[in-house]
Amino acid sequence: MFDSTDVLGNTVLPPVIPYASFTDARAAVERLVQIYARNTAFIRDGFSRYAKGEFTEPQRVRAYYPAIRIQVNTYQEVDSRLSYGHVVEPGSYMTTVTQPALYFDYLLEQIGLLLKNHGVPVEIGESSMPIPLHFSFGDGEYVEAVYSDKLLGESLRDHFDVPELAVTDDAIVNGTWIGAAGQPQPLAPFTAPRVDYSLHRLQHYTATAPEHFQNFVLFTNYQFYVDEFCQWAKESLAQGEGGYTALVEPGNVVTLAGADAQRVGTPLMRGPQMPSYHLVRDKHMGITLINIGVGPSNAKTITDHVAVLRPSAWLMLGHCAGLRTTQRLGDYVLAHGYVRQDHVLDDDLPTWVPVPPLAEIQIALEQAVADVSGLEGWELKRIMRTGTVASIDNRNWELRDHHEPVQRLSQSRAIALDMESATIAANGFRFRVPYGTLLCVSDKPLHGELKLPGMASDFYRTQVGQHLHIGIRALELLRDMPKERLHSRKLRSFIETAFK
Repeated sequence: MFDSTDVLGNTVLPPVIPYASFTDARAAVERLVQIYARNTAFIRDGFSRYAKGEFTEPQRVRAYYPAIRIQVNTYQEVDSRLSYGHVVEPGSYMTTVTQPALYFDYLLEQIGLLLKNHGVPVEIGESSMPIPLHFSFGDGEYVEAVYSDKLLGESLRDHFDVPELAVTDDAIVNGTWIGAAGQPQPLAPFTAPRVDYSLHRLQHYTATAPEHFQNFVLFTNYQFYVDEFCQWAKESLAQGEGGYTALVEPGNVVTLAGADAQRVGTPLMRGPQMPSYHLVRDKHMGITLINIGVGPSNAKTITDHVAVLRPSAWLMLGHCAGLRTTQRLGDYVLAHGYVRQDHVLDDDLPTWVPVPPLAEIQIALEQAVADVSGLEGWELKRIMRTGTVASIDNRNWELRDHHEPVQRLSQSRAIALDMESATIAANGFRFRVPYGTLLCVSDKPLHGELKLPGMASDFYRTQVGQHLHIGIRALELLRDMPKERLHSRKLRSFIETAFK
């Protein structure tokens, strides 16, 4: 790997791959794959030599992320209905790219739209952003796995680039990015180091590889939903229904489609913090279910990382406190607005920013409730209410003096209270991922029906399965919708990246 290198001072690099123009999207993505594979292999090979003690003099091994750039010189008239796939104004645009093989279909679509909408070539080459050593290893490989006692006493930073927080942030999606004079504007919502950071965290939190995640995501906070999902998924695979090909569980344990339900892999001895389950379909068009646990911090953490996969939509299916006398345990709440008292996103998305309902999601959820419950029209109102959901960061809010919180809930017209929904919706808004919430009333604390052991057992048995299948049905309806219609223009700010 070091037979052909460039040397700059004491830094060893692979030969430069200059930018080249492409008018074919597939060829452009294949070049990205080629550059990334060569450069990460170069770094890994250098680390292998370092670990064996073969560095005879001070030496730094470095390789760069591949990049996409485009120069647009005119105001191009594009279909005003499109929310992505074009730049807003003339200029130079660029983004760094990581793991292009994982993002092959995504990049193919985004580059194809640029070529179609602007009629100018894209350029593919090497950026000036180094690939950190830790991000150059593939799935299941880690720097720490080959450390020796000798290496632990040396400074890795003297020989390799390591992750830098200074270039790993959300400035682009938060709308706070400010470029230096002459610097290209962002072409995509995340930089390569930011994506790499989240891909590694996903593996850590969910115990499944990023490659298994699907484009349609369900978040829940109860194990009941996981059990029901896995049972339904395995039955669907055994019967060959829905076009699904496999179920992937934590530890990357795979159950394949077919009557024999062949299972590959060893289940984990200890579960991860937020286990994920992936019902796989071609081109990642299946369903991912993640049990996020309780609280807005978990909700922010997981959506911060899932967002870099650019999912088509995510939905929250959870339990909530019903706040109205007319609600019953087991009734559904379709959120059309949120009171954000979770606080975890206050620094990234101010609370004065409204988080609007998305018509496409709302219609799909309401239709799914009708399809699964068998009710429609006026009768549907017997089991579902649309309104404002308040999300808080204090699970034991009932122990406070009631006057002030109850007054605020009444003034906001809230009909339900939980701890995660507003966070997931707000992060969907922030990251331009279509979002929605359908909750199920599991207690009514203002009316003496507290969530205590045994009080809701009948509810759990009768409603959990139906609630989950409503979420699945909603995602199926969204999957059948054209991409350009699903990705709402409501999610776009004044000046947006071309990539969704």
